Amino acid sequence: MSVYAIVHIDVEDAEEYAKYAVLAGPAVQKYGGEFLARGGECVQMEGKGRARNVIIRFADMKTARAFYDGAEYQEALKYGLPAAAREYVFVEGV
Repeated sequence: MSVYAIVHIDVEDAEEYAKYAVLAGPAVQKYGGEFLARGGECVQMEGKGRARNVIIRFADMKTARAFYDGAEYQEALKYGLPAAAREYVFVEGV
């Protein structure tokens, strides 16, 4: 069953976050992830929103977790986490 990473982001340090982005993209690809939405126009209809929103599809929860816990993405997070306020969640598809 497909799993979707849903990420809401407010970038606070664009220079450092750019370093994250350079590393994160190849990590997603390595684990077969597919970007479905990546920073396009967003209209917040309810609740608190963030400036940037990303949706990534993975084959299953095991693969999604392997991606997130993998060395490549953990290296990217060294730049991403200090440079942005984020919520990151994996959701199983229907």
